[in-house]
Amino acid sequence: MSKLRTVYPHEFEPHHHWYPKALNATIHPMISFFLSLEQERIITRYCHLHPTVNRDKLREILNHKAKYFLWAGADLLNVTSAGGKRQMVVIENNSCPSGQKSMPLVDDNQEQGSYRLMVERTFKPSLKNLRNKIKGGLAVIYDKNPMEVSGYAAVIADVMNEPVYYVCFHKDEENPSAKFVDGILYVLVEDEWKAIRAAFRYVTQKPWSRIPVNVKTKILNPTIACLAGGRNKMVAAKAYEIFNAEIAEFGLKINMPETIWDVRKNEIPIWVKKLGGHAVIKVPYSNAGQGVFTIVTEEELEAFMEMEFDYDLFIVQSLIGNFNWSSTTAAGKLYHVGTIPNNKNQAYVADIRMMVSATDAGIKPLCTYARRAEKPLVDNINSGIDSWSMLGTNLSIKNQDGTWASDTNRLVLMDRRDFNRLGIGLDDLIECFIQTVLSMVAIDKMAQTLVNKQGKFRMKLFKSLNDDESLLNEILIN
Repeated sequence: MSKLRTVYPHEFEPHHHWYPKALNATIHPMISFFLSLEQERIITRYCHLHPTVNRDKLREILNHKAKYFLWAGADLLNVTSAGGKRQMVVIENNSCPSGQKSMPLVDDNQEQGSYRLMVERTFKPSLKNLRNKIKGGLAVIYDKNPMEVSGYAAVIADVMNEPVYYVCFHKDEENPSAKFVDGILYVLVEDEWKAIRAAFRYVTQKPWSRIPVNVKTKILNPTIACLAGGRNKMVAAKAYEIFNAEIAEFGLKINMPETIWDVRKNEIPIWVKKLGGHAVIKVPYSNAGQGVFTIVTEEELEAFMEMEFDYDLFIVQSLIGNFNWSSTTAAGKLYHVGTIPNNKNQAYVADIRMMVSATDAGIKPLCTYARRAEKPLVDNINSGIDSWSMLGTNLSIKNQDGTWASDTNRLVLMDRRDFNRLGIGLDDLIECFIQTVLSMVAIDKMAQTLVNKQGKFRMKLFKSLNDDESLLNEILIN
């Protein structure tokens, strides 16, 4: 299979870019209504339900002019406390989020759906007033999710009315079809290296190892967005804490699990014990459900401690499980609301992905879907139990040959059939949106802090935030 394909205008075919179950689904009226809400209506409703929130500050954040993190997708958990206080908790925010292929059309007459919204609202405007006047073409570079990424390539070709180079760009690839020279991206087209003026990026696996931080080609999203939190859970946690301190006086807060960062492997059992023996351990720079370990028994902790890792530092977070086996924190216990029980009276953990992007009219939602865990929640745990099967929701499966597949049986669409299973309403969707925007803005602000006035990466500052030698050695600067 060729590593590069040229995509021309008018090539978009919907059945290539949606899961079959999503292609033929009818969107739930509540989702359609939510996506049609104007910003002021969202602000009015949110402030009505959260009277301590400063309306002007919320409006300012929703109109944040993102500089680096223009396209985001947060994963959120619907949780509650023993006292019945429900909230949406941010687990992570992704700088190359999936979701388009899982989103039913809002308007049946617009067959390119929110692929086109993303390109028209965010990608095309980002190309205005480019500092570096590179004479070159457009490209889409990726390392997974070809169903969705090829959809973006076809829509970009239509919107920009020019060919788009669709390029596979894997880590440690022999004879890659993409390379950077003096900050400019080049792609190999019929034995000729062609310069690229702008690229849409869906490179997810350690993107900083092959896409330099300082580049001249316009890239959406750039590598700095990944290092600042979009693919780096360590720095993301710090970005959230810093931003929370900034917005606390305005009644706003990013809801997140209690997080301990910069944890070396031999220290992990101490922190797990402090959290009541239940915790989540994360390799900070992994994604797609890789490098996340749920610990609810001694056996699971022992199995983790026997593993070998590429990196030196981890983060440990409070675990949100069932009420009888969630982490104990200073703020008390949080536990999953879960799906509406099925006909076997089984409830499942589910998370919600909310995808948003920066536009000239503020940050707006693009699409949303949900994923459920493989096995239902149980009230009590015992030795030998596999907690990940009850708590892990990511659909990505990494095959032995390094390719990726998806377990679409656990996909929960926002359609008339699936949505009701989630047990959420319009206010929950608004909360998901606000939490996604808050976390996106926190990461974008961190990215801006990590770049100096000349537009160069501040490596010393980054090292002070994330002093992990294995990671630092991977980062390409120029």
